[in-house]
Amino acid sequence: MTLIDTHRGAPAETGVWDAGDVPARWPVRLAVALNVALTVWYFSWLIDLDHANNLWLYGALLVAECFNVMQGAMFWWTVTNDRRHERAPAWTGPLPVVDVFIPVYNEPVDIVEPTIIAATRLQGAHVTVHLLDDGKSDDMARLARRHDVGYIRRSVNKGAKAGNINNALGETSGDFVVVFDCDHVPKSHFLDATMGYFGNDDVAFVQTPQYYANQSDSTIAAASAAQQELFFGVISRGKATRGAMFCCGTNVVFRRSALESVGGFPEDSLTEDFALSVELHERGWESRYVAEVLAVGLGPEDMSSYVSQQMRWAQGCLGGIPRVLRSKLPLRQRLQYLSSGTYFLSGWTVMLYMSLPIMRLVFGVQPIGDVGTDEFLLHFGPYFVASLATVAIASGGAFTFSAFALNSATFWVHIRSLGRVVFRRRGSFVVTPKHGAAGRQLRPIRVTIAFAIALTVAIVVGLARDPSPSTFNNVAYAGLHLVVLACGAWPALVGDSLRPAQLSSVNSAEVAA
Repeated sequence: MTLIDTHRGAPAETGVWDAGDVPARWPVRLAVALNVALTVWYFSWLIDLDHANNLWLYGALLVAECFNVMQGAMFWWTVTNDRRHERAPAWTGPLPVVDVFIPVYNEPVDIVEPTIIAATRLQGAHVTVHLLDDGKSDDMARLARRHDVGYIRRSVNKGAKAGNINNALGETSGDFVVVFDCDHVPKSHFLDATMGYFGNDDVAFVQTPQYYANQSDSTIAAASAAQQELFFGVISRGKATRGAMFCCGTNVVFRRSALESVGGFPEDSLTEDFALSVELHERGWESRYVAEVLAVGLGPEDMSSYVSQQMRWAQGCLGGIPRVLRSKLPLRQRLQYLSSGTYFLSGWTVMLYMSLPIMRLVFGVQPIGDVGTDEFLLHFGPYFVASLATVAIASGGAFTFSAFALNSATFWVHIRSLGRVVFRRRGSFVVTPKHGAAGRQLRPIRVTIAFAIALTVAIVVGLARDPSPSTFNNVAYAGLHLVVLACGAWPALVGDSLRPAQLSSVNSAEVAA
């Protein structure tokens, strides 16, 4: 019997982070060196107080630019340590005993079944598969019986996914635990490619990439996949060489004793994997990263699903920043965690940058004054272009414009998430929908539309009031933001995020003799 994972025609062996897919290090380091030089060039001009016009706006701009440089510096530090993936050493000794956990909560059976089938065919260990059903579904119980796998249903759904896994830990006994989200179908050699790292007794977990096999099915899915490829490509490889790769919730193998040493998964965080990793690293446990696609899953296919996913990630990571600051992690690990957590503050800078041309065109105030357009572009232009080029070169071209536009168009997610954290409004753990929805989705882009309208009005008002070179400069700046927002929000605005013919069986499988 062989499993053929169709994924609407995408072969199950498709992968983008293979061992050889690492950009040469010298172009990356050259790009970083140029970026550093141009950053110094731009800031040596920006911090000249003689350029300040409105001090409040100037101060806000300076803070935003400093934040971006901090994020950029962390990115440069991470990617310049990128290395090629080395295969795991062979497992020695008796075959390990492994429990495979597949948490579910009201997902469709057709999504879950391929994952179960593939999990039962994992090689290289004594494997027992368990379906962890927090949805109390009789259909899931029948599915587990049909494939002769374990079925664990708890009476109280406390702690969401983390609580579900912790409950299963108490009912199983394997030396190692693998967690797959229910839509992530593992390849048969998943354990062969990961278990060898546990020959080092200090290794707590081995993380592998999340790959979205449905990226050709919608604009949102493609952009989400590009974002994932950037993170699980150059960023994760760099984090791994810094000893700071954290658990990402699925496609991961744990040493049971490591989980028990910290009391299991934290149940008070929306990103239990991030919080768990801090606990493990703080206690001296190590992590490893395998830069090879060993499981294929599903990304969000519509804007609502994407926003739901990003909201949970943003709130969880922002809420974890105080824990990281209090931790006793080595400095390199603490900085890496802070870099990942503070990334979700970037929505504030996007909002500020969009607001500045509006302030100038409508109200006549701006952060920088008495400066010609040519002088500004001479200092800012090379710095901005080099920053984008560095990301493109380091990622090997993986990070696309659509990924950038989608991130920019949902800037409000970061702002709302920070508000929830600051005012201690605990969000609920929402499972990302596995089937996309056809039709327009205006609700998740209401803020985006409002800013697009504001930018358009500002352009009209500015041109009518003062058709000067300074106005044209700000009109161009506003127009650039308008284009980015429109590209990011377009799939939700026109309702073409998923073609109707593709709504069935997103993660289908054929079982053939």
